[in-house]
Amino acid sequence: MPVLKPGEYRWWPELAPEGPVVMVISLPEQRIHVYRNGLRIGVSTVSTGKRGFETRTGVFPILERQTEHFSNLYDSAPMPFMLRLTWSGTALHAGKVPGYPASHGCIRLPAAFAEKLFHASRRGVIVVIADAASQPPEVISPAWLTPVDTATGALRGTADDALAESWMPERSPEGPLTAVLSTRDRMLVVLRNGIEIGHAAAVITGEPAKGTQVYSLRAVVGEEARMTAGTGLPDPPPTLYWRAIAMPGKTPAPGAGQAPLRGGQIRVSGTFAQQLQAALSADSSLMITDEALRHVPPAVPAGPSSNATTVTTPPPPAPQTPPAKL
Repeated sequence: MPVLKPGEYRWWPELAPEGPVVMVISLPEQRIHVYRNGLRIGVSTVSTGKRGFETRTGVFPILERQTEHFSNLYDSAPMPFMLRLTWSGTALHAGKVPGYPASHGCIRLPAAFAEKLFHASRRGVIVVIADAASQPPEVISPAWLTPVDTATGALRGTADDALAESWMPERSPEGPLTAVLSTRDRMLVVLRNGIEIGHAAAVITGEPAKGTQVYSLRAVVGEEARMTAGTGLPDPPPTLYWRAIAMPGKTPAPGAGQAPLRGGQIRVSGTFAQQLQAALSADSSLMITDEALRHVPPAVPAGPSSNATTVTTPPPPAPQTPPAKL
């Protein structure tokens, strides 16, 4: 990791000109790490919430982007290149970076870096805020997202036809897609632009790994070399490869990080997997967590003692929506 003084950053966008972006903010390090297509393209010093205004940990999609924003909470303080993470007062923006936590809960960035990050991001990009350092594991391929049985090529069913399932892509036709699997709820929820477009029950056998892991889609490899001619079976689908970024502060036991991705442990219906796979693009991310999903999360006490994973879904614009606080 490069040695950086307060206010310094490094930016290497040429390492991965295209692909999904994931940001990881380490509170103890006071650093942000930016990954595109699984490769780190940037690292910068940051300044997060001071005592009494600690920055919340969790996994958040970017809800809103504004080149110029002024706080409606703190004397119209300027917040250039603002990337909103919550409607209640958390965002990334340009500001003073003294080398220690000094904000009212936002993540301050060096001005030049904030501008670069703003232009490299879009709504729905996943931002992980955590309380320990992060290192990305190896490339993996979650076989359980494959619509067909990898051994026979037949469309997979579920263990129970009555399992809850919904697919409504018309609710958000465009934008980056994130799939969130809660091993506690045994539910897979699909968000596009931060809006839920589908969910399905997941069959889980064995003991899933603890903690939270975030993955970004790295590559889609062509159809596997299997002879299906004359069998009446569908052609095998492309193989999806994901780059894993471990959730800091929730490191599972050695080897456990791969466990949730084994096809024998987790299964969703072939029909739902087929719909999800067709919707995946280079902007897609996957999160697996042992926390319960919260579509409209209740207030979480500020401070490092709170280790709940929060998946924030923005409410659709409506007259009754309260004004954002930031």
